Amino acid sequence: MHRSRRRARQAGVTLIEMLVVVTIIALFATLVAPNLFRQTDKARVTAAQAQISNFEVALMQYKLATGVFPTTEQGLQALRVRPPNVENWDGPYLKKELPNDPWGRPYVYKYPGDHGDEPDIISYGADGQPGGEGINADIVNWK
Repeated sequence: MHRSRRRARQAGVTLIEMLVVVTIIALFATLVAPNLFRQTDKARVTAAQAQISNFEVALMQYKLATGVFPTTEQGLQALRVRPPNVENWDGPYLKKELPNDPWGRPYVYKYPGDHGDEPDIISYGADGQPGGEGINADIVNWK
């Protein structure tokens, strides 16, 4: 009978042991979380750059078929749906629906662009506002 009581007392976890474990987990989370969030931000920027690159390829295919880039009013949607009064449209030029940027906002499309003979494609980054630095910097196709 004494042996079973002794085993029952030894089988439990003390409050101090629990506090030590919780403290270790909190320290680990404090050290690892910032690095993890930075990697997520970098991944979103890379994804936006890749999507803009895909738009550029699709826009070149559109131009080869029609002779012109879509207007600002037609937008990137012209890569999926034939705009009215466009001859030789041979799309869709994107296999999937037009994605939003990694922050959930539509890409900005402008043609004629302000940076040469090709269209401007812009994601305004994490803050959704023109300009910014770091994670809030604009992601564009002309840089």
